[in-house]
Amino acid sequence: MGLYDAARLFNFEVESSENLRFIPLAVRFNLDRFGLRISLDQWQMLPYDDRVLLARFPVEDGSEIEPNFDHAVDEMLRTHANAVPEKFAPDTDPVWAHADAVPETVIRQSSLAGVSSPSLSRWGELDRFQRYALAKLARRTGELNHDFLPAMREFGLAD
Repeated sequence: MGLYDAARLFNFEVESSENLRFIPLAVRFNLDRFGLRISLDQWQMLPYDDRVLLARFPVEDGSEIEPNFDHAVDEMLRTHANAVPEKFAPDTDPVWAHADAVPETVIRQSSLAGVSSPSLSRWGELDRFQRYALAKLARRTGELNHDFLPAMREFGLAD
């Protein structure tokens, strides 16, 4: 699989991303997979076309274009932000990768949002990128993420 034709955004992200002012989940997903961290300030220093390009990288495993993501981020940051991405060891067993257990953070975030948490069967029906999105949006404990409920609705998990 090559690059997507357009930036990969969930519907709930279109408004909240404000024309890619914020880092979309597809980019966050790939940053996490490659063990790279960039700040919002660094992201916003990148030209719009570069942000679109990074959001077009696939989120599926096994893509032949996949290894180019980290090189693209590195080159773009060096060129436009005079910086390099922070590196960390990627999680080799993230909670969202498991279709057989709803993460505790997603259950807590659902409660904060006033909706039922996904059943185990519905959680298992989500694709891995959708599970990643919910887990990422639910990572703050005790505070409702403004995109969590819209994501639950988009994924058919809440009314």
